[in-house]
Amino acid sequence: MDVSGNLLCLYTATVEERDGSYVVELPEQEVELGDITAGETYRLAVLGTDADVESDVDPEAETAKRDGRASSSRPDERSDTRGSPSPPVEVGEERTVDIEGLGEQGDGIARVERGYVVIVPDTEVNERVTVEIEKVTENVGFASVIEREAYYQ
Repeated sequence: MDVSGNLLCLYTATVEERDGSYVVELPEQEVELGDITAGETYRLAVLGTDADVESDVDPEAETAKRDGRASSSRPDERSDTRGSPSPPVEVGEERTVDIEGLGEQGDGIARVERGYVVIVPDTEVNERVTVEIEKVTENVGFASVIEREAYYQ
């Protein structure tokens, strides 16, 4: 089943038991910044982990990944030790992005592959900027503006 055209958000969560039900919480930022609307019904895919893969992990590669230095020939090929997709950006990478919204502190919000969020300070909604990725976490990246594009290019 191809879901790439239908994917609205991607994040990691833990299944929790609450009052006789099992719950997976959706991060607030996915509703505030994404295409998810409270009260609507969505399909949920659950991807498992493979414990055998973790035993074959190269500690140096894991340290590089945690420090934002993981490398791959193509960003969409990167994955963590469980086979889950890793962030589609790397520290030092340059990207041209469109600012889709503003966060709580007024920083610009851009989305790249798989809905991955990149926070860009000192930007405005609908602005197109070239950025350098400065920090990468599992769910969000942080970047600074290198160049601002003209609005009508």
